[in-house]
Amino acid sequence: MDDDGLPEPDCLATLLAEDDVDFWGPLVVDRDAPDELVFPIRLPGGARTVHRTAQAEAAARNGRIEEIVIPFNGVLVTRQLVERIGLPRSEFFIWGDDHEYRLRAEAAGARIATVTAAVVRHPSVGELGTPMMFGRTTYNHSPSDLKHYCMARNNVVNLREHRGWLFVIAFIVKTVWFYAFTRPSLRRLRLSAAGITAGLRDDFTGHGRFLR
Repeated sequence: MDDDGLPEPDCLATLLAEDDVDFWGPLVVDRDAPDELVFPIRLPGGARTVHRTAQAEAAARNGRIEEIVIPFNGVLVTRQLVERIGLPRSEFFIWGDDHEYRLRAEAAGARIATVTAAVVRHPSVGELGTPMMFGRTTYNHSPSDLKHYCMARNNVVNLREHRGWLFVIAFIVKTVWFYAFTRPSLRRLRLSAAGITAGLRDDFTGHGRFLR
């Protein structure tokens, strides 16, 4: 459970009723605007991303969106899966460790799902899923330099290890486009370059300067 998250009273019981999954969790909604998802869900098998609770519910089949979950907010993981894939990567620190864990679970053939009847309320975390490239894709913009640096670094590592170099290149192009055109910021371009370079070098020490 995320420290900021607050589950609805029946959230755990709803999740425990699902007995044919390995890694599953609730919708994560804005505690001040429960019709909005804090973490937009990119639906498997395409480029469509849903931002609202009603959209997620409409995309579900039998109350679940298969093959996707938003860790680590109220999620459940079976002991058998943890024994197979291990624990999250502590060196990722503050961004991407949850996504990397899901990618590892996918690679291990885990049954993954979001249960739309289960809900965790969470504070808004910025502008995740900000539209870019004329609405054709989105970018996870964060106002925090620390989180952005970790996102840039860890995303490169995740994509290289689990998706391949073409995805790394695509992420770099998206980052340059976003901070050159969608949200112009030379400072963010420089910070992005530092994070991406660290990811390419497997250097997980750079975020320490933001904590001093």
